[in-house]
Amino acid sequence: MTTHIAPRSRKVRVLATLGPASSTPEMIKKLYVAGADAFRINMSHGSHEGHAKVIANIRALEGELGRAMTILVDLQGPKLRVGKFEGGSVMLETGKRFVLDRDRAPGDASRANLPHPEIFEALEPGTRLLLDDGKLCLRVQSVTRERIETLVETGGKLSDNKGLNVPDVIVPMAALTEKDRKDLSFALEQGADWIALSFVQRAEDVAEARRLIGGKAALLAKIEKPSAIDRLDGILELADAVMVARGDLGVELPPEAVPPLQKRIVETARRMGRPVVVATQMLESMITAPTPTRAEVSDVANAIYDGADAVMLSAESAAGAWPVESVAMMNKIATAVEADPGYAERIHFTETLPDPTTADALAEASGNIAATVSASAIICFTMSGSTARRVARERPSVPLMTLTPQLSTARRLGLLWGVHAVHTRDVGSFEEMVAKAKRMVLRHGIAKAGDRVILMAGVPFGTPGSTNVLHVVRLSGDELKGHRG
Repeated sequence: MTTHIAPRSRKVRVLATLGPASSTPEMIKKLYVAGADAFRINMSHGSHEGHAKVIANIRALEGELGRAMTILVDLQGPKLRVGKFEGGSVMLETGKRFVLDRDRAPGDASRANLPHPEIFEALEPGTRLLLDDGKLCLRVQSVTRERIETLVETGGKLSDNKGLNVPDVIVPMAALTEKDRKDLSFALEQGADWIALSFVQRAEDVAEARRLIGGKAALLAKIEKPSAIDRLDGILELADAVMVARGDLGVELPPEAVPPLQKRIVETARRMGRPVVVATQMLESMITAPTPTRAEVSDVANAIYDGADAVMLSAESAAGAWPVESVAMMNKIATAVEADPGYAERIHFTETLPDPTTADALAEASGNIAATVSASAIICFTMSGSTARRVARERPSVPLMTLTPQLSTARRLGLLWGVHAVHTRDVGSFEEMVAKAKRMVLRHGIAKAGDRVILMAGVPFGTPGSTNVLHVVRLSGDELKGHRG
């Protein structure tokens, strides 16, 4: 498969969630044309049968456009919920006592069932319990194996099966539920490129998911629990990418604590060379309105200025009234930020020191050489995608084209900053690599006759992670004569 679609002019990627408003072949194509670079499928909603149709629609578009498409499947993770109430809901009064217990009987204004025995083991006096996305707050007074006595600090209406958050302690629960394991098997059977792991609290959660995935997809860890922040380096060490899940972080933390944490997570991911996605409520008002607020535009822009690899749309593209307009707005904001003369300087605030390897040294050098000799592009040959990840981490000022014989690699690279991944036939010699690189960069309109381009590869070919060659060539412009591939 050879790609003939012109690369995006912007470097930041747009990840769009698909759902009832956007799962038909026609809508998926409209989202791609509007600027979506990757598609998220949320396993919290829908059926396997429905998701399989959506995935088939994406792969059909991939075949139609000859462009590797990136699919991220987001696992739901464990959901903590209270039980049911007589009459469906109760009012909790601030300052009153409220008990959570193991009794399955319907609750009332004084007590409710909590069907999660592991929480009883984790709590201690003084711990906060948040209900209904943080709208209500209880403070634990005492706890036994059967009963949690609390004081209502923030009261309000509490309905059947509302969610419970425990922000102050590590809950002894696995990040993968039985549903998640079934959803993961389904996602891998369907050829998902990325798996997003919810409810990550510690590095062991990532290790377990990685073991189950077995290399069949890349793994993204969602940071939505405060307990994960203290273990961020260990989590990132094992994950392939990370997501700043601001919605859930904002439930368990004060709202004003989330922006500094967002910057810290993005900076840590950049320093460690892991792609980072900023997500949740980015253009929230566009669920119902055709234009966003100025504050939302500023929020998206700030994530891009910080150096995020991708920005994500949730309900805006999945269930909103303006899915195409939401993607187009993301595209416009990213394009405007990247046109700012100060953008290049700002995304290099984070120091990304290379590891003491040949591959990292060459990746760092490629950007400097491109600037020194005014090269038009950097071209990476890669099997695993590691060369492209290293170069993208340096945020070069010129386009980064990645050529790979592995379709799975081309698809996974769709979340990386600035990467234009092309699935193409393998090369067998240095001369063949140079000739193919010249043809591809001309065919895709990334460079023209007379331009210099930088080539990176590993010799001998076909050995993953062996980048050891950096080569500068000039294009004559007639490289395409008599060639198709």
